[in-house]
Amino acid sequence: MTYGKLPDGYPSTSKWLHWLVAGSVLVMIPIGIAMGRVAKGLLQDTLYTLHKSFGILILALMVARLINRLVVGAPAPAPGLARWQRAVSSATHGLLYLLLVAQAFGGWLANSAYGAPTPFFGLFELPALRGKDQAFAEQIFSNHRIFGFVIAGLAAIHIGAALQHYLIKKDRVLQRMLPRAIGGD
Repeated sequence: MTYGKLPDGYPSTSKWLHWLVAGSVLVMIPIGIAMGRVAKGLLQDTLYTLHKSFGILILALMVARLINRLVVGAPAPAPGLARWQRAVSSATHGLLYLLLVAQAFGGWLANSAYGAPTPFFGLFELPALRGKDQAFAEQIFSNHRIFGFVIAGLAAIHIGAALQHYLIKKDRVLQRMLPRAIGGD
């Protein structure tokens, strides 16, 4: 990750991509949990379609975030952060980037191997990445479920740290990523 290339705050493109991914992930988590727990039928089909669509949206947004990050970089770590906090922050961000891309791509790959379509909000379907292979699909889907919970845990740590900075430390760490319209830098 490229740090120190910017002044204190993130540019608006970085902020918007961050919040679009965050919102999509926060929608995706309960959909992912619910779709396997509801009865087969229209509701389950709708949840699966939404899950696939949000997964592809997250993949596209994460590719855009990676390109944006390479082009514009990120501000230096906030002043006053302990060395261990910078290390944990960097590791959490890096893992979230890696896992969100891998998770979305893995879902598309598993769905392809399962032989199911991969729709994008009813607008179009993505091509299959490989031929039908039930055993392969089941293995990837098994990993997909596990990594979904890992992502949820990392997101909870990330959100908890942001709230701790804002509510307890009362520093400007969270404001660096907030849009100006709601109090960001």
